[in-house]
Amino acid sequence: MRKSRFFILLLGVFSALEADGIGSLLFHGNCTTCHYETKALSAPSMYDVRERYIKAYDKKDDFVSYMSKWVANPNKETSIMLDAVQKYGLMPHLGYEEDVIKEITRYIYDTDFKKLR
Repeated sequence: MRKSRFFILLLGVFSALEADGIGSLLFHGNCTTCHYETKALSAPSMYDVRERYIKAYDKKDDFVSYMSKWVANPNKETSIMLDAVQKYGLMPHLGYEEDVIKEITRYIYDTDFKKLR
């Protein structure tokens, strides 16, 4: 009985990975602690972050490159969201590996957070 429940759980995880991708899983497992998809509570909404970054970096490679570097080393002087830094404070250094951050930022670029709700 336990083995079948575990197998069903694994199938659910793999289905989620296939449907949304690893970026979605990483984003929802890490970023939504502070960044809600469409609400700004303890940090700017991911919708707002994405919109601001797309205006500055419309090409996916540029978007992913800049956002990944900034998230890896948050710095007020290099922020393109100074208003958010002033309102919520500087994002803490998270210590994620570069490939994880890039996978998350690719997901952010590709996702219209308004359509998820």
